[in-house]
Amino acid sequence: MNDESDKQTMADAKSLEQAVEALDPGALAEFRRWFAEFDAAAWDHQLVADATAGKLDALMAEAEDDYRNQPHRPL
Repeated sequence: MNDESDKQTMADAKSLEQAVEALDPGALAEFRRWFAEFDAAAWDHQLVADATAGKLDALMAEAEDDYRNQPHRPL
């Protein structure tokens, strides 16, 4: 990113902040519901992308190693 795009991003963020602050309680509740769903979907997409790219392989190997080598009881 460059300075101009950083400034535009900050201006966009400030505009969004002001728009959210201006919402009436009902509209704010609807926005919060929508944003929670949007954010969860973005998180899910990133998790799948990271798993597909192998970024979680080391964590999975560590967890499997811990499971094999640590005492545990069946659930």
